[in-house]
Amino acid sequence: MQFRHPEILYFLFLLIVPILVHLFQFRRFKKEYFTNVRFLKALSVQTRKSSKIKKWLLLSARMLLLACIIFAFAQPYFRAKDDKNTANELYIVLDNSFSMQVKGKKGELLKRAVQELLEDTPENRSFSLLTNSENYWNTDIKSIRNTLQNIKYSASPFQLDYAIAKIKSHKSAFNKDIVIITDAIGIDSKKIKKSDKKDLINFIIPRAEQKNNVAIDSVFIHETLDNFYEITVDLSAYGSSIKPVPIAIYNQSNLVGKTIVDFDTKKKSINFTIPKKAFHGYVSITDNGLPYDNVLYFSISEIKKANVISIGETEKSNFLSRIYTNDEFNFINSTISSLDYNAIEKQDAVVLNELDEIPQALQSTLKSFVQKGGNLIIIPSAKNVLTNMNTFLMNFGKVQFKSFNKAEKLITKINFNHPLFTSVFENRIKNFQYPKTNASFALSSSGPAALSNDDQSAFLTSISNSISSVYVFAAPINTENSNFQQSPLIVPVFYKMALNNRKNGINNLTIGNSNPFLVDVLLSKDAVLSVKNATEQFIPIQQILNNKVKLVFNNYPEQAGNFEIFNQNEKLENISFNYSRTESDLAETSEKMLVGYKTIDSIASFFDTLQTNRMDNQIWKWFVIFALLFLSIETAIIRFMK
Repeated sequence: MQFRHPEILYFLFLLIVPILVHLFQFRRFKKEYFTNVRFLKALSVQTRKSSKIKKWLLLSARMLLLACIIFAFAQPYFRAKDDKNTANELYIVLDNSFSMQVKGKKGELLKRAVQELLEDTPENRSFSLLTNSENYWNTDIKSIRNTLQNIKYSASPFQLDYAIAKIKSHKSAFNKDIVIITDAIGIDSKKIKKSDKKDLINFIIPRAEQKNNVAIDSVFIHETLDNFYEITVDLSAYGSSIKPVPIAIYNQSNLVGKTIVDFDTKKKSINFTIPKKAFHGYVSITDNGLPYDNVLYFSISEIKKANVISIGETEKSNFLSRIYTNDEFNFINSTISSLDYNAIEKQDAVVLNELDEIPQALQSTLKSFVQKGGNLIIIPSAKNVLTNMNTFLMNFGKVQFKSFNKAEKLITKINFNHPLFTSVFENRIKNFQYPKTNASFALSSSGPAALSNDDQSAFLTSISNSISSVYVFAAPINTENSNFQQSPLIVPVFYKMALNNRKNGINNLTIGNSNPFLVDVLLSKDAVLSVKNATEQFIPIQQILNNKVKLVFNNYPEQAGNFEIFNQNEKLENISFNYSRTESDLAETSEKMLVGYKTIDSIASFFDTLQTNRMDNQIWKWFVIFALLFLSIETAIIRFMK
């Protein structure tokens, strides 16, 4: 037992006062008995004995009363079990990602967690609250009540290591109590082991009733017909015994198609046919799992012709005119002597078709062209001056031509994971009619090869930045050196190279992704593009690139949906945003990875444990009670005892 004011114990010397009073009352007197009272002698002896017992009882009661009062003012207590952490700061990390939408026994996991915080957090307790998107430092439950009641689900996935890092960066002289409320989906425990051992981490893991869920993964154009698009919708089923779900596609608010999906496999693809025109709508399903991944918004822009210029001899460019047809491209060919340099900045793609040497002025123009979002396709000439070509290529990255070898090679490998072949092949073919080259350059590149030779050397490689790409062939593809022009591969390869970053296909972006978006518009320096729909409006990060504007959205918009891009009051483009599907699999909980960390049932039990282990056991109140008890005993002795 310890005392908060031990100096008051010196007042115990006052216990000598009732003792002195008691001794004073016990003084002996010489008594003379007269004859007429002599008969009372026996009664007097008995009364004197009774009075003596009463005085001893009064002395004891008064001493105990005074001692209890002194002990009460000294405030005795027993030290708490966990007294070293009584000054810890409290941090609550609340996972408000979309996986917390799933329902538990008492409703949605996030809403139930918020309700427990509001009900069980002491009003006088200071803490800091961190969610996926917001931080509230040094607050209390009264100040943050309205914020918690109106909390929204965040498009940002739950990143525990990021939350811990923010807490550690919040410098303080005290240790930290960290309470993490999460369903444990996507947690990597290895990333939180770097936390200070003095910081006490507690997990509250709400339980979901069922973990079945169906999600729309993606939408893409499977085939383009004369008057129609064939749209493919990819869906994923998570869990077991998935029931059939209805799926529908809408153009704005107009129903275009509807069917039922029966999940005999975990992955399912459904096709819809829609008119070949601008589309601004969404695909939706209805299931009993998470709501956030039941809708996928997408847009299809009106087909705009791409501008492509080939620089080289006309007879060597005839095959390009058969690929870049008038219905989709504005294609021209120009020799190096008749080239209009000012026309380059208006192109979407430039093909350098077997130029023996690239003039310095053209090198500078093409460098600027690529930096501003243009695509460059380089087909080397057998007579290339390597120093001239390699100096030019250094403007774009680590790709260099080596020696020219007159050896036949077969083009045998397609890199199906290369962005150039996205949505090109239905199946990954291995056996096809291999094109060949009679002579080629050795090509070194830090970028991935899209096509490779039978000796594993690169035939076609690329260097990409956020808005454009440079494609480099390892060999001339004229009919004298190669039969690549007769290969079926040539059409998708050159078609996709010219349309890289063009929006002739499905247009939908993921919130939180920093990939840029190009808008074809000529703006003045002071003009600003805005993005809006009926409920939200924002101005993205933007950069003017000749006749284009590069937009970067980062974490905007806050809500998924269909939006429009405006230049003041002029509508320029439709654009759609969706949430990332990273939390659709409710079975991917990382709870087993939290072995070694303390898991508690609820926020109420957390505060109860704190109070039990960290609050001193105050016993001065008991001494007050005993003082009142002895006061009552003293009064009773005086009144009722003779």
